[in-house]
Amino acid sequence: MAAVKIKDQPFYIQATAVLFGLVLLVYALSVLADILIPLGFAAFLAILLNPLATKLQFLKIPKVVAIILAMLIAILAVAGVFYFLSTQIIQFGDSLPMLQKKFGEITISLKDWIQSSFGITVARQNEMVQEALHNSQSMVGKTLGGVLGTLSIIFLLPVYVFFMMLYKPLILNFLYEVFAEENSKKVSEVLMETKGAIQSYIVGLLIEMVIVAAMNSAALLLLGVKYGLLIGCIGAILNLIPYLGGIIAIALPVLMATVTKDGYSTQLGVIIAYIVIQFIDNNILVPRIVSSKVQINALMSIVVVLLGNQLWGLSGMFLSIPFVAVIKIVFDRIDDLKPWGKLLGDNIPTRHLGDMMRNRGKRKAVLPSTEQ
Repeated sequence: MAAVKIKDQPFYIQATAVLFGLVLLVYALSVLADILIPLGFAAFLAILLNPLATKLQFLKIPKVVAIILAMLIAILAVAGVFYFLSTQIIQFGDSLPMLQKKFGEITISLKDWIQSSFGITVARQNEMVQEALHNSQSMVGKTLGGVLGTLSIIFLLPVYVFFMMLYKPLILNFLYEVFAEENSKKVSEVLMETKGAIQSYIVGLLIEMVIVAAMNSAALLLLGVKYGLLIGCIGAILNLIPYLGGIIAIALPVLMATVTKDGYSTQLGVIIAYIVIQFIDNNILVPRIVSSKVQINALMSIVVVLLGNQLWGLSGMFLSIPFVAVIKIVFDRIDDLKPWGKLLGDNIPTRHLGDMMRNRGKRKAVLPSTEQ
């Protein structure tokens, strides 16, 4: 009895099979999140650190020692960033009572303005705030859970990264052997492009983060915003979340300027400065620094970031873009999946197939009359 292929079935059967497969995949990803999230971060970090470990091995350093040295260099770099931020946070903590007092005064003035303008009493406003806080408890709990999950990943990452770099030949041999021999060339191309895409993406993000932090901090210091260095660096870190982080980052300096400054000129200056910085970032830094061999269009980037947040929280937002970049590399190498690869990419065709087919039909209809 001949096997029946899914693609030979009616559309509704194909769609049902695809949806059923997607539901099973999402369910598995959700259930195995505690295992897959650390492995995802570890895989990307292992690919990023592999060139450094390879260079150390060329210096006649044993493989295990080279891997440990590469990881120590990365840990020291991250520790330096955290030390810098912690010193700024300590200074921020010293002024926290004053900021709380100022924020309380602004809140009272705002409530009085709302009461005089809209007739909503202060007591009713307090009730509305309490209701909003009560309804947002589950969201806050989910956010805290995501943060705690991210912290737990940090303790597993060094172990996973070390073993992934140590067993790299074993993993690569498995990927080559699991596919048919005639597909070995495609497997090699996918692995090479994946490595290049992830390395260029992560290195580009780090360079972009440093430049954006410098621009944010310089703008805030020039505008006289208190703790501009700390807020500028936090804004650069939030900017790592594609498209959404930059919007969230604007609220921090605006809030700080509102609490510490009189009037609204500083807030306006902050908004204008951040709009200019975002323009430079999106039109100069990202295309020239962050861009890799694989480009994901803006629409799909926003969708996958939101889906990643829904599936894996904060970790999913960071992993979504490089994960989809890897998927696009695979799609571009499989004939039946190439349309999906094009959908994810940012190459916009000048004409769509519908217009081409209609024009072709018009030409066929005109040809008989011209030949007569």
